[in-house]
Amino acid sequence: MKTLLVQSGIEPYEAKAIALLLMEKVCGMTTTDVLTGQDGTAPTPQEMMALNMAEQVANGMPVQYALGEADFCGMTFRVAPGVLIPRPETEELVDWIVKDSQLSTVNCQLSTVNYLDIGTGSGCIAIALAKRMKEAAVSAWDISPTALHIAQENAARNNVQVTFSQVDVLAPIDWEHIHSNSFDCIVSNPPYICEEEAQEMERHVLEHEPHLALFVPNDDPLLFYRRIGVLGLELLRQNRALYFEINRRFGQETVAMLEALGYLHVELRQDCFGNDRMIKAIKP
Repeated sequence: MKTLLVQSGIEPYEAKAIALLLMEKVCGMTTTDVLTGQDGTAPTPQEMMALNMAEQVANGMPVQYALGEADFCGMTFRVAPGVLIPRPETEELVDWIVKDSQLSTVNCQLSTVNYLDIGTGSGCIAIALAKRMKEAAVSAWDISPTALHIAQENAARNNVQVTFSQVDVLAPIDWEHIHSNSFDCIVSNPPYICEEEAQEMERHVLEHEPHLALFVPNDDPLLFYRRIGVLGLELLRQNRALYFEINRRFGQETVAMLEALGYLHVELRQDCFGNDRMIKAIKP
């Protein structure tokens, strides 16, 4: 299996990791089981299934789509080409929100905790927040019916309650069904990759992950951040927080935009790879 993956152009260390992941997820084998397995024996149906998935990966499909699932914050999520694959950097954003919420609760600043995840995709952020903070009331929006269907499945799979709604944040908002000053926290990981960056991206991302959730026009890279920032001024309670995952190229520009909208204490953080990746801002 590893040889097949390496022959397709995947680096040997990555090919080994993918092979071990497939054997674990599909065949229930540990690394030790794989390394001590007997050569020459007839493959089991599960091993044949894992090999078929390896062929899909060798042809360019992300291993998470081949498996139909991805791990995030200690949970397993269904993923398909209609939603982005959860990234480890996004786990850091969830950790930041949870730690801030715990601190606020200890300091008696929050009596109720209402969260909104805008552009929820697989539901990974919303579901992780609901799982880790039992007192939270979590809502999640997305424009894509496919994404919302998968997110609802993931909420059920992980035994949490999230209120999902189909909302296009770039369109006029139906305020009859949304109350102002109703959220303690808004979080979003919106589309943020400029179209011109596509040429630098890996083939398996471009050919399989949804472009609707990836790209913004070259001439307006902060399109979603500006719109959500404006919505945050209406939807957030006073002194409550807005969190973003951002394009590392536009960290300072996003900070400046939020400050121009009137947000206070805007904080830019780097991810585990040293890239500008997360922002927190407080509604005055």
